[in-house]
Amino acid sequence: MYYLGIDLGGTGIKVGVVTERGDIIAKQSAPTERNAGYEAVVKAMADLVLKVLNDEKISLDEIHSIGIGCPGSVDDKNGIVYYSNNIVMKNAPICDEMKKYIDKPVYIGNDANCAALGEFFNLNDDSIESFVAITLGTGVGGGVIIDKKLYTGFNGMGAELGHICISMDGEHCSCGRDGCWEAYASATALIRDTERCAKANPDSLLAKMVDENGGKANGKIPFDAAQAGDSAGKTVVDNYIKYVGEGLVDIINIFQPNIVAIGGGICNQGDNLLVPLKKYVEKRTYGAGIVTSTEIIIAKLGNDAGIIGAAFLGK
Repeated sequence: MYYLGIDLGGTGIKVGVVTERGDIIAKQSAPTERNAGYEAVVKAMADLVLKVLNDEKISLDEIHSIGIGCPGSVDDKNGIVYYSNNIVMKNAPICDEMKKYIDKPVYIGNDANCAALGEFFNLNDDSIESFVAITLGTGVGGGVIIDKKLYTGFNGMGAELGHICISMDGEHCSCGRDGCWEAYASATALIRDTERCAKANPDSLLAKMVDENGGKANGKIPFDAAQAGDSAGKTVVDNYIKYVGEGLVDIINIFQPNIVAIGGGICNQGDNLLVPLKKYVEKRTYGAGIVTSTEIIIAKLGNDAGIIGAAFLGK
């Protein structure tokens, strides 16, 4: 028996056929017509599902269920997307619409929650009961597993971890609030701070690297500059680790999970990010040095996490 996972994003739809063990045996993608209305988006998802099954010669009888990971506010109990700004949807009955095309059980969840679920299943460790996954991307997404179950709150909107406040009246966040963790710890925030620092330090290696990249920063430049001994690059990286660390301390203090997994392109920095981040968190977590501490790891599944987690919404 297989599970179908759909990772619905603002630019693309990814569909994967997932085994009971969590292996993706087939995967295809298609562009998202984000302004076309939810009916057209669901039809595109259904068409891609049927294409994958046809290409792989898998019958619908071999499919247990379909799971959809979608950005935005999701009512996972009733299969409705309350609101998504990445894909233009409002009170969209996604699961019922999908059943018009494919007669299988359909489940839906927030995309960050699905990614967390995928990473949790990938651990394959029955001793892990609580788990948090954080994605440092354009924004900061998160998902929480408690007692081996995905926590979504009474209305499906729980675990908006990127929108805890770490600086009252601080940087403006896309959610409309000021001082959100996302406004400091996202890749977007790192790029913003890199460009600000380069402008303030025009003679630095950081500024030179930004200039050589067409005047545009990316998340790799400050780490490269810092590793080369540039003080401006080091300032940006140190501040970024502090911002990421402050949010992680809050999350650990609230949930005390066995593991926190961090994902996103910034995590390609490996130990350059993880080692100082662990040191920062270990010093500031409540009960540090006394209680057993949460393990912080780099997420393993990359872009496949959302597909696998969505597939297992119905498991």
